[in-house]
Amino acid sequence: MTGTVLALCAGLTLAGCSTAGTPAKADSDGGGDRPRLSVAGAFMPRPVGDDMAAGFLTVRNDGGTADRLTSVTSTLADEVTMHTAKDQRMHEVDSFAVPAEGELSLRRGGDHLMFMGLGKRPAEGDTVTVELRFEKSEPVTVDLPVKSASYNPATTTGGDSSGPGEGAGSGAATHPPSHSAGH
Repeated sequence: MTGTVLALCAGLTLAGCSTAGTPAKADSDGGGDRPRLSVAGAFMPRPVGDDMAAGFLTVRNDGGTADRLTSVTSTLADEVTMHTAKDQRMHEVDSFAVPAEGELSLRRGGDHLMFMGLGKRPAEGDTVTVELRFEKSEPVTVDLPVKSASYNPATTTGGDSSGPGEGAGSGAATHPPSHSAGH
């Protein structure tokens, strides 16, 4: 009898450790209250110096649960940090909120990414790949096209050598095969 009880307890313990039936990390496969992320408008202005650059994009969350952008990596830089601008001063932050049914907008003069310790200085027309990591969702890989140093999608006139139709819709995001996450 003791052997049967031990076997039953061991079976229940192992069943409790199983990943079958456990909800997957919140991603964008359409689950009810999970974040459903997509990325648009990604770009990097051509850096004017050799050691750092900025990056901008918008993360849209069409899901019913908020998420957080917790880190960003890129082979271009030793480190990618997240900054917010307050009182015309930059402040590094550990993460950015991505609200449910809302968006995180990284743009000039506001929240943005800083690429520190560039391996090489990207030229206009290059593409820089980054991986966005979130608290709940799977990582998202995004290509940031390098635009002119003065490029600003909010003011697409003057000083920008990019073609028509670029800006808010540029910057492709790719996702793990089983997910469709969407200065």
